Amino acid sequence: MITLTEAAFAVLTAADPAEKCRLTRLYAADWREGRITRVGDTLPPARPARPARPQLLAPKEMPRRSYGGDRGRIGLLHALAHIELNAIDLGWDIVARFAHEGLPDDFASDWVQVALDEVEHFEMLERLLGSLGAAYGDLPAHDGLWQAAEKTADDILARLVVVPMTLEARGCDTTPATMEKLARNGDTLTPPALDVIYNDEIRHVAAGVRWFTFVARKRGLDPRAEYHRLLPLRYPGGLKEPFNHAARAEAGFPRDWYEPMARVSS
Repeated sequence: MITLTEAAFAVLTAADPAEKCRLTRLYAADWREGRITRVGDTLPPARPARPARPQLLAPKEMPRRSYGGDRGRIGLLHALAHIELNAIDLGWDIVARFAHEGLPDDFASDWVQVALDEVEHFEMLERLLGSLGAAYGDLPAHDGLWQAAEKTADDILARLVVVPMTLEARGCDTTPATMEKLARNGDTLTPPALDVIYNDEIRHVAAGVRWFTFVARKRGLDPRAEYHRLLPLRYPGGLKEPFNHAARAEAGFPRDWYEPMARVSS
């Protein structure tokens, strides 16, 4: 019987997105139903395997995205699908990379569920791309999300601050406005998909806040003070207003943690 970290390694080294999704479903069910019983200690690869397409570029090298019409919608859906594919790997990576922390099994369960949610999101976005005659891989994509993972591979608190508590929280901030804009432009298919992602993101941010608080206290640290220390070190670009305070409150993210760290949008 394999361990959960061995399962994570198998997902992370699967280059084909369909296989990555299939393995995630398989191992998530095995963990949930008790067929995988140990977290284990297998280390993840430095980088997950990736398909030959899309071409990965530095964020500053990405071509300007077109807006409006099917072309703009394809560009948005492709960018989101790429984020969700990376997010599958991020869910598995945090399970394996920080297994040595000796956290309760509930920690692993939360992030396996996150990975499973991201599979649902990726496949949903793939279907929408297909309805427009496009596919994942047709456009270039940036590697910024995994670069953020690499920069926080040394500390679970840093990973939690940057990925769920900053990047996913930013999704909670911006998605409602995106849905409204798309609906105004007559798009009836994308906003419902984004609404599913939005509500799942709130749960993912909640998991980030919960486990950040748990680990900080386990280390004898004040969670709020540690968040304020780590954020400028690990996310030097800073937080940008406006915030979706309602979504963040639903996630249990204290306003007096993040609001003082904001810089005014230019």
